[in-house]
Amino acid sequence: MSTVETESRSVIIEREMPHPPEKIWRALTQPHLIEEWLMKGDFKPVVDHRFKFTADWGAVDCQVMAIEPNKTLSYTWAAYGLESVVTWTLTPTGKGTHLRMEQSGFRPDQEQAYQGARFGWQQFLAKLEEVTAWA
Repeated sequence: MSTVETESRSVIIEREMPHPPEKIWRALTQPHLIEEWLMKGDFKPVVDHRFKFTADWGAVDCQVMAIEPNKTLSYTWAAYGLESVVTWTLTPTGKGTHLRMEQSGFRPDQEQAYQGARFGWQQFLAKLEEVTAWA
């Protein structure tokens, strides 16, 4: 009798940004801005909208799961056997916004994808901070 491994891990990155949630929200939801910091895609901030992010290394199939303007955005993130969920949470602070990104659903046998996401999201969020400053 075999046991199925159901434990999954998440990549969580949190940042304090000196911008109001509305400004960060634009960078998270407007395709021309998303392309500047993440990837080219046909995202629309509409629940159930299916979209694709594309990069030189391949593509990610996504579907919007939840959206609460200027507060929460959640979408599936499927690529190369990885079935995960990316959730953005924006919380206003006295000096701007606390931004939390969580990508959940990494299986124990997906160590390479997990480490790649840990590295990749750090780069993406650094670019997001730059884009948010000028957008």
